[in-house]
Amino acid sequence: MFDKLEDLLRKYEEIMNELSEPSVANNQERFRALMKEQSDLTPIVEAYKEYRKCNQDIEDSLAMLESESDNDMREMLKEELSASKKRVEELEHELKILLLPKDPNDDKNVIVEVRAGAGGDEAALFAAEIYRMYVHYAEGRRWKVETVEVEEIGIGGMKSVTFMVTGQGAYSVLKYESGVHRVQRVPETESGGRIHTSTISVAVMPEVDEDIDIVIDEKDIRIDVMRASGNGGQCVNTTDSAVRLTHYPTGIVVYSQTEKSQLQNKAKAFALLKAKLYDMEQQQRHDAEAEMRRSQIGTGDRSEKIRTYNFPQGRVTDHRINLTLYRLDKIMNGDIQEIIDACIAADQTAKLAKMNEN
Repeated sequence: MFDKLEDLLRKYEEIMNELSEPSVANNQERFRALMKEQSDLTPIVEAYKEYRKCNQDIEDSLAMLESESDNDMREMLKEELSASKKRVEELEHELKILLLPKDPNDDKNVIVEVRAGAGGDEAALFAAEIYRMYVHYAEGRRWKVETVEVEEIGIGGMKSVTFMVTGQGAYSVLKYESGVHRVQRVPETESGGRIHTSTISVAVMPEVDEDIDIVIDEKDIRIDVMRASGNGGQCVNTTDSAVRLTHYPTGIVVYSQTEKSQLQNKAKAFALLKAKLYDMEQQQRHDAEAEMRRSQIGTGDRSEKIRTYNFPQGRVTDHRINLTLYRLDKIMNGDIQEIIDACIAADQTAKLAKMNEN
């Protein structure tokens, strides 16, 4: 591990030297690539520099203890030694986590798809609530949320909703939300007061960058334009601005109607189709790599039940990490950071354990 850290430190210093050269500033592509590398390496290099300093402090304290006879000074040196040793242990753990292989999609924006499952209207109502939960969470992080596609029902529910979240590291955080979310509560339409169980599914897909080669053959696509349906402004429902794409090889159908312009809806629809095709490719690779799946929290399967929201008891349980929180109201209002942090910590612990096995 320390050989690798020394290599990374040398690499970081080389990058900093190159960035100081005037010729690099004139090459924008090279400059951006170096800035990205520098940004990625900075947390590791800073932690490693602090680690080396703490080790030096330990050596200095031990040397001074050997020659120091004053009791007060010896006590102070022992306290400093203890603090430095404790910090070294913390930094060793931090460095192991920082050196874990990074998901190449972590820095990307995401496309999130929420679909009502079992439970009819109640599932559609819950889908709308989960959508609002994510919108509030994203807004709290100052991320931008853009609706791509929505199919509403008359009572305020959503059969499905697809939206894009734009923000630094959005995928690294929201990827843990993929799976089946279950709600247990008494529906407003239930006169007998019986608790019903309904489900929705959440799919979190990284936005596909231009550097990722997703080829869509024109002959494999049918493009239909139509009048947008549902609520909207005056021109939304009176022009043929909505776009539906049908991808014959996979049977994927995407629909975009949230923009006034047909061109904008077409661009959104193609972005969504690319994300779905890339996600399908990732899922196939993921399913084929059993070892990788075992080193992550949960199975990563879209059909896996990951969380239960129990309204009568006011609790939320994440089944992958056995975490139960009794503050459902705040969570439904977007306060999900504690759950996400626990998922990230569990994922890192599982990967560290896997790494130690090897």
